[in-house]
Amino acid sequence: MGNCNSDESTSVVTTTAKLVFLDGALQEFSSPVKVSHVLQKNPACFVCDSDDMYFDDFVSAMDGEEELRLGQLYFALPLNWLGQPLQAEDMAALAVKASVALEKSCGGGGGGGGGGGGGGLVEERRERRGGGGSGGGRHKGRKFTAKLSVIEED
Repeated sequence: MGNCNSDESTSVVTTTAKLVFLDGALQEFSSPVKVSHVLQKNPACFVCDSDDMYFDDFVSAMDGEEELRLGQLYFALPLNWLGQPLQAEDMAALAVKASVALEKSCGGGGGGGGGGGGGGLVEERRERRGGGGSGGGRHKGRKFTAKLSVIEED
C-alpha cells in the first residue's frame, strides 16, 4: 500500500536523435550532431524536422550548421522533395515508416541504430500532441459536448 519502490527496472533509458530515411531505415545519434555531418554520408538527401512538416505546406531543409536535438524525430528526404508541398499520402507514408522504424528500435526487434551510435535499448517514445491537459487522466473516457446557442443582437 502507499508508495512502493522497486529495484526491478534498472535498464538505462537512452534519449537519442532519430533520423528516418525514405526507405524506412532508422539512424540514431546519442549526442547532438550537425546536419552537415549527416549530409556528408547522404548527399542525395536533405534533413527536415518532423515538427516543421505540415499538410500542403512546402518541405524545407534544416541548415547544415543546425544540430539534431536529442529526443527529436527527423526525416532524411530526397532532394526532389525540396520546395514541394507535402501531400497527405506522403505524410501518412512517412508516419508509417517512422512508426515501424521506432517500433523495431524500441520493441526488442534487434539492433536498430544503423551506425548512428545510439547503442543500447532505446525506450523513449514520443508523446502525442494535444492530449495532455491537467488532471492526470482522471477524466479519461469522459465525453464533453459544446452547448452553443445564438445570441440575438439589438
